Amino acid sequence: MAELLEQPTGQRLVHSGHSWEQFKLIQQGFAGFPGVRLSYYSGTVEILMPGRDHEMVASFIGYLVMTFLLTQGIRFKPARSMTQEKPGLVSVQADESYYIGESSLHADQPIPDLSIEVVISSGGESKLPRYLALGVNEVWFWQDGAFRLYRLREQGYANCAQRDSWPGRSGY
Repeated sequence: MAELLEQPTGQRLVHSGHSWEQFKLIQQGFAGFPGVRLSYYSGTVEILMPGRDHEMVASFIGYLVMTFLLTQGIRFKPARSMTQEKPGLVSVQADESYYIGESSLHADQPIPDLSIEVVISSGGESKLPRYLALGVNEVWFWQDGAFRLYRLREQGYANCAQRDSWPGRSGY
């Protein structure tokens, strides 16, 4: 069943019961529409059309993260909202994402080390299983002016009170 959620800052369409092949066809259909974000996990397709507030917050966060990494001398490569996927299983477009540390800059690594999600009116921790399926090392959620940080451990994601180290400094 399709559900269109009108938000003051954008729109979101969620539809379940789709195969990976159907998702890829939907993705092709939206290829010419910049700004539309698509995700797939466990048979559910989400189509997000972020609004102005969402995009402004994401850009500001990206600026702050890159400024911090540059001033600290930490090597990184921004990936913004590039599609991260494991075919047949999961596809996600984070609001911001980064490859961090020396090894990430040289490897042909399809999945970034850090993904950041801006939560205006939907999403949040419910997206962690998608990132777990991808193996993203760290996921941050910004909501209501605060961050919640999650770090990948052996048993899944653990909520972290703060960043304890960065690659190139104390290790990752």
